[in-house]
This record gives sequence, structure tokens and C-alpha cells, in this order.
Amino acid sequence: MNAALGTAAIAAGFAASLLGFVNLAFALIGRRPRYVRMGTIYAWVVVGASVAAFAVMERALVQRDYRLAYVQKVGSSRTPRLFNIAALWSSLEGSILLWALILAGYLTLVLVRFRGRRNDPLVGWATATMLAVCTFFFLLMLGPANPFRTALIPINFVDGPGPNALLQNHPLMLFHPPILYLGYVGFTVPFAFAIAALVTGRVGEGWLLETRRWTLVAWAFLTLGIVLGSWWSYEVLGWGGFWAWDAVENASLLPWLTGTAYLHSVLVQERRGMLRVWNLSLLAATFSLTILGTFLTRSGVIDSVHAFTNSRIGPYLLAFFAVVVAVSLGLIGWRGDRLRSPGTIDSPLSREGAFLANNVLFAAFAFVVLLGTVFPLVGEALNGRKLTVGRPFFDSMATPLGLALLTLMAIAPVLPWRKASTELLRDRLFWPAWCAAGALAVAVVVGGRGLTTMIAFGLGGFAAGAALRQLVLATRRQGWRGLVGRANGGMIVHLGVIIVAVALAAANSHQRTAELRLKPGQSATVLGHTFTYNGVAHTEDKTTAQLKARILVDGKQEYRPAQTVFLASGTLVPTPSVRTGFANDLYLTLENRPADDGDAIIKVLVMPLALWLWVGGIVMFVGTFLAAFPGRNRRRPTAPVSAPATATDDHGDDREPVLSGGAISLAVEPGAFDV
Repeated sequence: MNAALGTAAIAAGFAASLLGFVNLAFALIGRRPRYVRMGTIYAWVVVGASVAAFAVMERALVQRDYRLAYVQKVGSSRTPRLFNIAALWSSLEGSILLWALILAGYLTLVLVRFRGRRNDPLVGWATATMLAVCTFFFLLMLGPANPFRTALIPINFVDGPGPNALLQNHPLMLFHPPILYLGYVGFTVPFAFAIAALVTGRVGEGWLLETRRWTLVAWAFLTLGIVLGSWWSYEVLGWGGFWAWDAVENASLLPWLTGTAYLHSVLVQERRGMLRVWNLSLLAATFSLTILGTFLTRSGVIDSVHAFTNSRIGPYLLAFFAVVVAVSLGLIGWRGDRLRSPGTIDSPLSREGAFLANNVLFAAFAFVVLLGTVFPLVGEALNGRKLTVGRPFFDSMATPLGLALLTLMAIAPVLPWRKASTELLRDRLFWPAWCAAGALAVAVVVGGRGLTTMIAFGLGGFAAGAALRQLVLATRRQGWRGLVGRANGGMIVHLGVIIVAVALAAANSHQRTAELRLKPGQSATVLGHTFTYNGVAHTEDKTTAQLKARILVDGKQEYRPAQTVFLASGTLVPTPSVRTGFANDLYLTLENRPADDGDAIIKVLVMPLALWLWVGGIVMFVGTFLAAFPGRNRRRPTAPVSAPATATDDHGDDREPVLSGGAISLAVEPGAFDV
């Protein structure tokens, strides 16, 4: 029953998405409004089919319907109920099903948001583009990634192994993949509107106003997903780190970098009508990189703890990636004459000049990550030998780029549009400079060392001072409502980035490690702490069997790093024990399986400022949503703008965009597209 219902839902979704795309394209090209409304009906069928397929698979997992091959692979009667639900996205076929569900969710929001403008060609082509993407993912589920394929093993199958042991060893796996997918899939919406703008020729700034919040929401979820993934790696894998430049980690970082570049450069287009080709290219690149990341994660070409096993969907994903890139470049080339910018950068020492430099750095960062990730695959494909690009390459290339971005984060917020005078910069950078000096002094007092670390602390203080300066001015004028709005919400995001950057510098440069071999009752003092081994403890439930080392730290509290065996699969997983503090974390792992009276090998790590990595990520997430809402003092220009827009006050970008390439006014009514 589950196999039949699920397959029917996927078939219905594929047929509805394909017919909806063809119907909308036909109606929009032929200008037939009645058929446009029919295309919307097809879209609702896609939404219903996605929800139905997801619900059927969850039902099969809860019922342990071992007639399905997927349930045999990831289901188990020993798996706790919550992790049994999360088993849906623990392997290839289920992850594609989750992707389709979230894509349908975004399609629903688009249909509701623009329900009064179904006949608008821009909305129609955006919906058609989203339906085309839906068609591809339903095609995957009908073919090489069918989650409802019936099992070849006889029906007397007793029990399955459950999901990957690493994916049921921490509650974060209930949230990390769906949140990451909300970011990945969310970029489909701005990409769809960019394609629609190119198809309709409405490539002015109007479509940006409609999609800005969609992009912010997708970026916020992708940011939170990356942070939660790093936290999971830190808490579960037992290696004491949070980012290893793993190829699958990089796959999520790449669209984050290009999406971040877009969120900055789009301000220049809204304000000055510049960088049109660049912004369209960034959106196309961001969506394309989500498809490339899906290929890296789910094709089996990457050997990673995050990646799935070999599958047959790799060629499909590469073909779709090639189609997306070709269509995007073809449309941009076709509309090249309409994409000429009406404005130019008057001075590199200006807000738009800083944003351009920011984009160059983000593009360089993305290129470095892409090169280091893909080069081993290309090398292996060409000569058959496995190549490795290790952490030293990424660290050596990313560090100067990161420091340069911190510098821009300090300078850009105080720059006016068009041109800045030296007197203005001197006044506005006075307090940020003192913050930089204070941060350096604190770093010296707490024992900071190393040139890179000291530079990171100094630039972090400099950038934080610039952000805090703007927030203080905003709250003086408007009270706490001054924190809401694009400019000031963006400054909160900057503060989160600064916290993460400084914590990264401290953790990577000042991490200390020791290894102890202790007999029961024996103590040792290392890294400023005393550790007493009080023997082992054994615990077992229907899911796991744990051997825990009882370690008394500083005579105060006992910590229990463990070796955990998942009974369904027989997989052994190390489980660290972490004492979290504001200044540093004490991270303990059990490196062997000692007998009751045997020696225990305990690895000890002291991780400075590790807590602030997660705090910074949460600050970024909150700031992004504050930036998605308009501030109180947004004003709309009502007269044509012919004079240069100096914008030398401290409102930043919290006002409506002003274009200065001629007599143009952006007195945009909600929902308007053309300018």
C-alpha cells in the first residue's frame, strides 16, 4: 500500500510539474491569461503530491514497512521514534524527497504571496521556472532515486540497521539537514525571478525589491544550517574540531559565499542602478552551486562522513547543472543591451566602491574553495589517481581573504555613496579605531600570540566598532526599533560574523592538546587542569551500549567520554564529553575501550572561545531576520532624482533605493515591478 501510494504521488507530482511548466510557457508566450490560471492549478497539485509522498514515507518508516527497500536500509525497531522520523533524510532517496517537499513549500509561499497577480508575466515565468526545477527532482524520484522501490529481499525480513549511527548520535541531526535544505532550496525563488526578469526583459530594479526578503530568508537558513553542522561535527565526531574543509562542508559554503556577495552588491543596483549583469550572474551561480553541492553530497564521488554512498543520480545532477548554467548565460547574453548600467563608480572611496571590493573578495574566496574541492575530482577523472587538497591549502588561502573582508566590514559602513572626504572618514572611524586598540590590548592581556591572531583581534575590534557606532546612532534616533531594518539588521549580522571570525582565530591558533594514560584512581595535571580517572561505567538500552570513562576534573565535576556501540548496525562511535565555558571549552575523548581495571587513554583539548562560534552564528541568524523588515524611517522619493544622491548621513541603506542614472524615481508601490 505505501509503495503504491508513494509512487502514485510522485508520478502525479512529476506530471503536474511538467504540464504546469509547459502550460505556463505556452500561455505566457501566447498571452493567454486563462491558461496562466490553469498553470497555477497544476502548481497546487505539485504541492499536494509532495506533501502526500513525504507523509507516506514517514508512515512507512513509523510502521517499519520493510516491503520498501528504503525502509530496509534505514529503518529499525531499535531506533528511537524521533530518530526514526529523521531517518527519512538520512540517505539518498529520502533526502531528495525532503528537497522536493521544501521546494513545494517555497512554491506554496510564492503562490500565496502573488495570488493577486497571477497574470503578471514576471510572476508567471518565475512560477514556471520553479515548476521546471520541481520537474527535475520528481524525475529523480521516478528514476534513480525512487524512495518507494519495493524490496528484493523476501518479506520475512526481520529488522533493519537503522540510519547511519553518526546521524542518530545527537539531537542536532533532527534539525541540521532540514534547516540546511531550507537555505539550499530557498535560493530557487530569487533565481526563478531573475530568470523571469531576463525572459520578460524587465531587468530594471523592480524584481530585486520583490525577491530581497526571499534571498535573506534563504541566506539566514543556510547560515544557521552551516553553524549547526559545525556544532554537530564538534559534539559528535570526537576529533575536537568544527570545520575540516571537508568537500561536503565546502559544498554548503560555496552558495553561502556567492549569496553573501549578492546581498551586498544588490544594494548598489538598487541605489545606483549598477552591477546588473553581476547580480544576475551571482544569483545564477548561487543556485547552480546548490545543484553542484547536491552532486558532491549525493553522487558518491566524495568520500566523506557527510556524503552518501555511490548512486546513479550523479549524471542527472551534472546534466541539470549544465542546463542551468547554459540557460542563465544564454539569457544574460540575450539581454545584454538592456543590462547596461546607467551609473558609474565615481570614486573607489565610496559605499559602492567598497561593495565592489567586497564582491571581488567573496568571488575570490568562492573560487579558492571551488578549486580546492573540485580539483581532486578532475585530477582523478583525468589520470585515475586520487589527489588530495588538504587543510593547509584552504587555510593559507582563506586567511588573508578573511582578514581583508574584516577590514572592509570596518570601513564600508561609514562610507557615503558616491565619494567620501578624508575629514568625514577621520570623524567616522575615530571610535572604531579605539575599539581596535582596545581589542588588541585585551588580546595581549589574555595571552594572545601569533601575528594572524593579533591581526584578527584588531580588525575584529575595528569592524565591531563601526557596526556598534551605527547601531548606537540608530537607537538614539528611534529607540530599540532602530535595530530593525536592512542597514541596522545588517550591522547585527556583521557583529555575528566578527564574533565567529575572532573565535575561529583563537580556536585555531591557541588550541592545546594532551593525551593521558591513567589507571583507575590515578590523577594527572596537564593544561592547567587535574584529571582523576575513577574507572568505567557501562550503560545499555535497546539502541546503544556505552562504555564510559569517569573523569573527575579539578575535583569538582565528573565527565564521561564514551565509546558507543549502536546495536542495530554494530557501529562503534566515540562520544566526547565537553565542559563549555565562556573563555574556553574542555573537550575529553576516550581513545580506547579499557577493561574495568585497565588503563584508559584520554585525549584532552582546550578550545578557546569555542562557545562564541555558535553564539556568533545565532546572532547572524537573528540579524538577518531583523534586516528583512523595513525600518521606521524609510522614506520614498516622490520627485524625480536628477541630482547626485550623497547619502552622507547615518541612515545607511535603511531608505528606499535612489537611482541616479537620469531622471528616475523609485517611488515603488508594494508589488510593482517596473521602474
